[in-house]
Amino acid sequence: MRAMFSSPGFRRLFAGMATSMFGDSVMLLVLSMWVKSLTGSNAQAGLTFFWMVVPTFIAPLFGLFVDRLRSKLVLAWGSLASAIAVLPLTLVRDAGDVWIVWGVAFLYGISMIVLPAALNGLLKEIVSDEQLVQANSSLQTVKEGFRLVGPIIGAGLFAWLGGWAVAVLDAATFVAAAVVIGSMALQDKRPARSEGNWLTEMSGGVRHLWSDRILRHTLVGLGLMLLVLGFSEASIYAIIDVFEKPVEFVSVIVTVQGIGALLGGLTATWWVRRIGEVGAFAVGALVLAAALGVIAATESLPVLLFDVPLFGYSIPLVIVAFMTLIQRRTPLRLMGRASTAVEVVMGTPQAASLAFGSVLVSLVSYHVIFMVMAIVVAGSVLYLCVTLRGQVLRPVAAWQEPSPEQVTVVGVLAEPLERT
Repeated sequence: MRAMFSSPGFRRLFAGMATSMFGDSVMLLVLSMWVKSLTGSNAQAGLTFFWMVVPTFIAPLFGLFVDRLRSKLVLAWGSLASAIAVLPLTLVRDAGDVWIVWGVAFLYGISMIVLPAALNGLLKEIVSDEQLVQANSSLQTVKEGFRLVGPIIGAGLFAWLGGWAVAVLDAATFVAAAVVIGSMALQDKRPARSEGNWLTEMSGGVRHLWSDRILRHTLVGLGLMLLVLGFSEASIYAIIDVFEKPVEFVSVIVTVQGIGALLGGLTATWWVRRIGEVGAFAVGALVLAAALGVIAATESLPVLLFDVPLFGYSIPLVIVAFMTLIQRRTPLRLMGRASTAVEVVMGTPQAASLAFGSVLVSLVSYHVIFMVMAIVVAGSVLYLCVTLRGQVLRPVAAWQEPSPEQVTVVGVLAEPLERT
């Protein structure tokens, strides 16, 4: 860890990303809280997150441009564009302006596709393969750590001055991140251009993910989880209604969740190094299933608050394990397209989950919703154990450039059909 932070490039990248992550932690929950306070509708509050994932349907288009440009420039200019994108929130006044919140959520969704894709590429440039899990863990720990203060600050600003103040603060953090990341001194590495047509180039990430057996099945497992996890975005407001708490109480729940998430980020490297990326992913999913089961079974607020950190612990463990797996099994020239292809596979079930959850919360109790979530998440672990038997609890090899005998030249290098 010390060697990684001794690199000036990583220190600046870490500082810039941490700054924008703080802004995200302050803003993201406020978007749905804002809609809930304007409309009084749990369903419309849940739909705020739906609009945030809609851009994932066209994510491969963004990935193509990320791979054609320098990762540092994409991160810097993308952060500046994100700052501009949130400023329309300063115009929101009443329920008739909810469309502005949803429009900003859509733009935020684009930012959440482009910036992580560029980050994955930049990490591959400045961090060794052995240090990737530490880099991901440190960034995820900071992100989850901000859950301890960000939601409270966001809710406090929202209650005190209004949503416009949160928007201005978020924009300022994006600008600061753009300046810091833009100042990084890196060797000018021009991305390699493929010679195929744009459709062949754009689909390169999908073909890579599907040709790799381990990535394919892990991605399917994650997709199964996301098919139901979106139910929680609207259901959380139903829970606080049952306990007769104000909408701002969501920030308390998220902050308590952040305690567990901070521990999850700190221990993710330990898990990955001992049982590999797929094993750490499976452990995180099992912990998540257990936490969801407790929420489904309880009607006690103290029990809920005791269980929420367990929920929080699982999320960074799943994310760090999965992102490290993607980075280690993907060549740099495909990183942007592979990252955005992942967003499509993740975003499609997530969007369906958010939309269906917004309806479901009006039809059944949160007990039923969270029990369904627990069963499906546990089922995703079973799927991994069956499809990747013998490889779940062992470290995964990094991606290797295929030998000439494995490569077929058809305008671009084709990936091997099956990699184990």
